[in-house]
Amino acid sequence: MKKFRKKKTDNSYCSVKHLPEVLLVGNPNTGKTTLFNKLTGANEHVGNWHGVTVEEKGKPFSCGEREMQLVDLPGIYSLSALSFEEQVAIDYIRAHPKTKIINICDLNNLQRNLSLTLGLMELGADVILAVNCMDRRPLNRVDYAGLERELGIKVVEINAGKGWGLDKLKKLVSLPYSPSKVPKYVKNLPLSVLKTAILGKCEKEKQDFFAIKLCERDEAVAAELGLNFSDLQIEEALIQKVASARYEYIASLQKRFFTSSGKVYGESKLDKIILNRFLAFPIFLLVLCGVFYLTFFSFGALLSDGLNALLDISLGSWTRSACVAMFGEASWITHLFCDAIIGGVGTVLGFLPQVALLFLFLSILEDSGYLSRVAFASEDIFGKLGLSGKSIYTLLMGFGCSTTAVLTARNMEDKNSKIKTALLTPYMSCSAKFPIYVVIGGAFFGAANVFVIMGLYLLGLVVSIILSLILEKTVLKSKEQSFILEFPPYRFGGAKRIFSVLWENVKTFLVRVGSLLVSMNVIIWLLSSFSFDFSFVPDSGKMSMLEGLGKVLAPIFIPLGFGSWGAASALVAGVIAKEVIISSIAMFNGVSSEGMIGSSLHDPSSMIYFPTTASVISFLVFSLLYCPCISTTAVLGREIGKKWTFVGVVLQFIIGYLVALFAFNMWGAIEKFGALPTLGVLAAILIVPLALFKIVSAIKKPRTCRGCKGCK
Repeated sequence: MKKFRKKKTDNSYCSVKHLPEVLLVGNPNTGKTTLFNKLTGANEHVGNWHGVTVEEKGKPFSCGEREMQLVDLPGIYSLSALSFEEQVAIDYIRAHPKTKIINICDLNNLQRNLSLTLGLMELGADVILAVNCMDRRPLNRVDYAGLERELGIKVVEINAGKGWGLDKLKKLVSLPYSPSKVPKYVKNLPLSVLKTAILGKCEKEKQDFFAIKLCERDEAVAAELGLNFSDLQIEEALIQKVASARYEYIASLQKRFFTSSGKVYGESKLDKIILNRFLAFPIFLLVLCGVFYLTFFSFGALLSDGLNALLDISLGSWTRSACVAMFGEASWITHLFCDAIIGGVGTVLGFLPQVALLFLFLSILEDSGYLSRVAFASEDIFGKLGLSGKSIYTLLMGFGCSTTAVLTARNMEDKNSKIKTALLTPYMSCSAKFPIYVVIGGAFFGAANVFVIMGLYLLGLVVSIILSLILEKTVLKSKEQSFILEFPPYRFGGAKRIFSVLWENVKTFLVRVGSLLVSMNVIIWLLSSFSFDFSFVPDSGKMSMLEGLGKVLAPIFIPLGFGSWGAASALVAGVIAKEVIISSIAMFNGVSSEGMIGSSLHDPSSMIYFPTTASVISFLVFSLLYCPCISTTAVLGREIGKKWTFVGVVLQFIIGYLVALFAFNMWGAIEKFGALPTLGVLAAILIVPLALFKIVSAIKKPRTCRGCKGCK
C-alpha cells in the first residue's frame, strides 16, 4: 500500500493528534461535511458539489465523557480511486485499519450509497451506517432494524442539518472497536485461486478484500501486492460475477427493507428548461448578468456608497483632525496614518458589501444544485477543450477567490486536465480585481462602465478557453475522462446558512484588509516617502526609493499606454494582492475616497494618470490577465508543481502584455478612425492569411484518382 503521509493542516487541528480518531466517510453530496460541522462545531464549507472537501480535516468532538477526533475525508464512491481527493480518502482509510468509521448515506440515494458500505465491510472496517434524511418527504422508507440485522453493523437514522439522531450516533461511536463481518455474498464468490496467489502477501483476514479488488482491476492494489494482471490471468466470468454480486445483494436488500415512492432522486421539471441544449447557456449568462448587476451596480453599489460615506465622515475626518492636532499637517506620522493606513485601506474597505454579496450569490448557486446542472450542460464543450464539466465549478469559484478555487481542481482524475484547470483559474476576475474595474473604469466611462466590467469578466473566460485549446493541442493533451455527476434536488439554504456564508466572507475580507493590506500599504508608503538616503521626500524633495525602482520598470509599459512610474509600481505591488493596486494609487495620488481617486486619474500632475481612454482599457486588461497574486501562486506550486507554476506565471504575464497591447492599439484606432473601418481592417488582417493558407494547402494537396488500376 502506498505510504500515507499526513499533511500539514490548520493549527486548530494540530493540537488533537493524540486523540482517538473516528473517520467520516461517504459518497459526495450525502451531507458529510454538514455532519462534521454539527458534531464538532466547525464551519467548513458545505455545498451540493463533488469535490467540496479535497483533503482530510480533523477536529475534536465529545462522545459522552470521551473526547475524540472526527476526521472528514473527501467523498468517494468506492475504495478504488478515480481522482486525487478520492485517493486521499482511500489512503487514509487504509492507513488507519483499526479506526471506527461513520459511513454517512443519503436516504434518497441509499441503494447507490450502500455499494461503498459493503466495500468497507469487505475491508473488515468497524462501520456505523448513518442514514441521513435531509428532505421532509424522502423518496425511501427503510426498515432500519431489519437492515441492521441483515448487515450485522449498527444502523442509525439522522438528520445532519437539524441535528436529530446525533446523540444515538455518539453512543455508537463510543462503543469498543468491533470489525465488521464479511458480507454474505462474499462467501459464495469463487475466489480461492486468487486467494492462493496472494497468500503471504497480506493479512489473512483481508484476503477476500484484496481478491475482490484484483477482480475490479485495481492497479494500486496489484502494485501493492507486487502482482501483474497479465500473470494472474483472471477469467472474465469471475470478473463479471464479482461485479454483479454486490449489486445483486443491494437489490435484495432493497426488496426486503426499502419502500420506494417511485420518484427519481433529483428529478425536476425545471431541468427541461435549464438543461435544454438551446437554452442552457443563455439562461446561465442571464443568471451571471443578474448576479453581477445586483452585486456591482444596483443593491451592492448602494451599500458600498453608504459604507464609503460613513468611513470618510467618521474614520477619515476624525483621524486626520487628530493627527494634525498632535503632530502637525506636514509630519510624516500624519502622512503615514492618513495616506497609507486610512486612505489606502479605507478605499478597499468600501467594497466590502459588494465582495460579500458576490460570495453570497455564488454560494446560493452552488447550494441550490444549479451549478451541477451547469457542469453537466458544459461537459461536451469543455471536453473538446481538454477539460471536464467539473472545470466550470473551479472557474466560477475563481470569480470569488482564485486561491481557494485552485484547490477544487483536485477533483479532476486526469493530471493534465487538473493542471490546465488550475492554470486557467487566475484568468478569472476574482473579487480582489473588482475595485480596480469600478474605480478606474467608473472615472472614465461613467454609467457605461457596466459594459466594460462585463467585457472584462467575459475576456478572462475567453482567454482561458483559447489557452486551454492551445495547451490541449500541444503540451497538455488530456486523456478521456469519466464524468460522474449527480443532480441533487433544488434546495435553498435557510437564513442561518445565508448569514453564516456572509459572516465567513466578511471575516475573511476584514482579516485580509487588516493584515496583508495594512502591512503592504505601510511598506509601499515607506518606499514612496523616503529616499535612498532615508530622508523624508516631502521635506527633502529627493526621489523616493519606489520612484527610482518604478522608473526602471516604467519603460516596459510605455507601449501599453501607461508608462508612469506610479502605474508600474502599483502593478508590482499588485502581485502581493490585487487590492493593493487601488490602495497604492490612492496613496500615490494623495487621495482617500473613490470619487477623489477617479478625478485624480484625469490630472496630468498626479503620479498616476491616464492620458487616453485607450490607456485605461489597456491598464484594466493588463490588471485582469497579468501574474496571479502571491497566495494563488503558492497554492499552484503545491497543487501542480513548481515547473508548471513557473510556466503558468510567465505565460500569464506574456499573454496579459500582448492582449493589453492589442486592446490599446485597437481602442486607439477606434477612437481615431471609427469602429467600422477598424473592425473591417482587423477582419481583413485575420481572414486574408487564412484564405491564402487554405488555397496553398489545396494546391499542394496531391490529387487522388478514383478506381485507377495503377494506383491500387
